[in-house]
Amino acid sequence: MKVRIGFGPGTGAAGMAAADFAEMVDALEAEGFDSLWLSERLTGQSFDPVVGLSFAAGRTRRIKLGTSVMVLPGRNPVVVAKELATLDVLCGGRLLPAFGLGVAEPAEQQAFGVAREERAAWFDEALPLIRRLWTEEAVDHDGPRFQLQGVSIGPRPVQHPPDVWLGGRAPSELRRVGRLGDGWLPSFCTPAEAEAGREEIEKVAAETGRSIDPEHFGALVVYSAGPMPERLRAALQLRRPGVDPAAVVPVGHEALRTRLEEFVARGFSKFVPVPAGAPASWSGELSQLASAVLDLQTQRRST
Repeated sequence: MKVRIGFGPGTGAAGMAAADFAEMVDALEAEGFDSLWLSERLTGQSFDPVVGLSFAAGRTRRIKLGTSVMVLPGRNPVVVAKELATLDVLCGGRLLPAFGLGVAEPAEQQAFGVAREERAAWFDEALPLIRRLWTEEAVDHDGPRFQLQGVSIGPRPVQHPPDVWLGGRAPSELRRVGRLGDGWLPSFCTPAEAEAGREEIEKVAAETGRSIDPEHFGALVVYSAGPMPERLRAALQLRRPGVDPAAVVPVGHEALRTRLEEFVARGFSKFVPVPAGAPASWSGELSQLASAVLDLQTQRRST
C-alpha cells in the first residue's frame, strides 16, 4: 500500500488572490505533494474547481488534480463528462474526479436549482451516465431526467475511465459509495469511524457484484496549524455533539501526522490535509506541512 498525501486549501481559498493561488500551486509541485483538491461553493468566494484545476494543470507537470467535491445534482451529465474529459486529456491523465450531492444550504440549493429531496435521485442517474460517456462509442439512455440517443463525446479521457471518488459518512452515503464509487474520501471523521465506514462500503460493493481497490480509501483531514478557531470549534460541537473537536480536527502539524498514521494503521492510504484557515504564506505553510508529513509517502505499508 502506497501512502499519498495531497492538499486542499478549503475555506482558505475564499477570497484568495490570483498570485496566492499560483504560489500555492507552485509550492505543491515543488514540495512533492501528490495532488491538489478544490472544493465547490457556487455562492461562496472560492474559485470554481474546474477552472482552478485547469489553471493548476497549466503550471504543473506532476501533481494530480481533484475536485472535493464537484456537485452533480443540477448539472447536465453530458456537459460534465465533456469538460472533465477535456481536462484529463490536457493535463495528461492527472484528473481525480470526486462528486457529491452538495451542501444542504438554501443558497447553494437555489443556485443549483434542485430540491434537497431530489438530489440523490439526480446523482444516481447522472454518475453512471458520465462513466458511460467516458467509455462508450454512443450512449442511449431513457431516464426520468435525461434522454439520450446515440450521444458520444470526444476526446475521451486519457484514463479509461478516471476513478470516481465519493465522500460522506451517513448510511445512505456509504451505500452509494459501495454501489457507485471507485474510492472513498470522507471528512470530519475519526480513524475508527472511517474503518467502520469502509467495512460497510465493502459489504455493499460485494452485494452488488463490485469491488473497490483497497488503496482507494482515504480521508480529507481538516487541521489547525495553530489554536483551533473558535468558529470552527463551535461548528464542530453542533455538527458532532459529544465528540471532542480535536478528535476530528488535529491541532498542529505533529498532531496531524499522528492522525494520518492512525488512518494508515487502519488501511487508509490517500489523504487530503486542509487548513482551517488561510495561512500568512501559502508556500511557508506547505513547507512546514511537507516537513511534518510527506515522508509518509515514502513508507510503503503492508495491508
